[in-house]
Amino acid sequence: MPAPVPRQRAIPAAEGGQGTVAAPNESAQELPENRTAAAEAATPSATEPAKTATTTTPAQLTLLLIEDDPGGTPIVPDLLDQAGRPIRIRTARNLTEAERLLTDDVHCILLDLALPAPGRADDGDELAVLRHVLELAPRHAVLALTGADDTERGAEAVRVGAQDYLIRDELDGRLLSRAIRYAVERKRSDSAERRLAEGRLRAQENRRLERGLLPTPLLDGSPLRFAARYRPGRSRALLGGDFYDVVRTPDGTVHAMIGDVCGHGPDEAALGVELRIAWRALTLAGLCGDQLLSTLQQVLEHERPDDEIFATLCTVDIAPDGRRAGLCLAGHPSPLLARPGMPARLLPYDNNGPALGLLPGARWPRMQVELGAEWSLMLYTDGLIEGRVGDTGERLGQDGMVDLIRRRLSEGLSGEELLRTAVNEVRDLNGGELTDDVAVLLLDRTR
Repeated sequence: MPAPVPRQRAIPAAEGGQGTVAAPNESAQELPENRTAAAEAATPSATEPAKTATTTTPAQLTLLLIEDDPGGTPIVPDLLDQAGRPIRIRTARNLTEAERLLTDDVHCILLDLALPAPGRADDGDELAVLRHVLELAPRHAVLALTGADDTERGAEAVRVGAQDYLIRDELDGRLLSRAIRYAVERKRSDSAERRLAEGRLRAQENRRLERGLLPTPLLDGSPLRFAARYRPGRSRALLGGDFYDVVRTPDGTVHAMIGDVCGHGPDEAALGVELRIAWRALTLAGLCGDQLLSTLQQVLEHERPDDEIFATLCTVDIAPDGRRAGLCLAGHPSPLLARPGMPARLLPYDNNGPALGLLPGARWPRMQVELGAEWSLMLYTDGLIEGRVGDTGERLGQDGMVDLIRRRLSEGLSGEELLRTAVNEVRDLNGGELTDDVAVLLLDRTR
């Protein structure tokens, strides 16, 4: 059993009028431990002119007292906040009343630990009522009220989740007022730290998913040059449903793929990672064209969280001599081919099959394409062509994208520089970040 919490506590910064107490649903602007530094930074030095400070009126505190005999606590009506205003008090005789009175403007709960927890059998849990309140009000500060002969239970209440415990017989208005302000500040600090930790975990998960979506190509021994560009849509910080991959099989064939899972977010990104890994494994196992896409559709049907989810895909297999390629499209935009002395153009898409996951038993014909001795082949997702063009509201479209790439190629751009410039120009034409994710893959063959 932990030792009782000391009853003599330092007065928190909020008491001196340095802090603003906010409702639990408000985000913390400044943690308590940073208040001193912030105050020092705000104090003008002797060599600096004084600046006019903007005064923010602290929010008036509201306390919810949960006790079967609220009238038995005479110090409650004398509570004052840090601005000297009376603390607003609501009283509830049981947890049923408390649930009705617990609104977002309540800052702190003062709970009598002797109250019974509703709907729970007597299982010997002395803190059942506290656990119930913590489940009911996870965003609110909670103070536990106990007797002088029961300090161990008060200390245990702090370990379970209360911000502090108070002894009924030692209370007066000043002590309780201070304890309420301290509990609110501590809850704000704990909530900010928890959000920070959750944000770090989400960022780590996103990075792992992003590594799965954007792999290192396996091109050892190939004369082809590789470049790629990925930009998530503005509503997602790190990831979306776009994915790509490039591998070279032992016979010298280079296989490239780019795809797009409908929707955005972690679930779609995870499905994209699964499809990419499955594509790489099937390709290295020797599958190609319709057989590969049929198997990928089975993977998608088994792994997708919803029957409405589908994915578009473009696969290209380039012959070992680099002059020919096989092309399969599953509801995906056709790649762009550029060759010296000829304008860039889209490859044929007349035999474009349906997206994966739309039609059971669908087929995807493989088209043979002549590439030539020297060329650049660009695969992309629809985020690159669905941006707007200025104030007209019109989409850039494939024709606009082809014109854009032609201009940049005529300027001598290639590789990473070409993709970076093209994606940035599409964003500028849109007047800001694109709403959809963009992935672009470029393979070059030079003499």
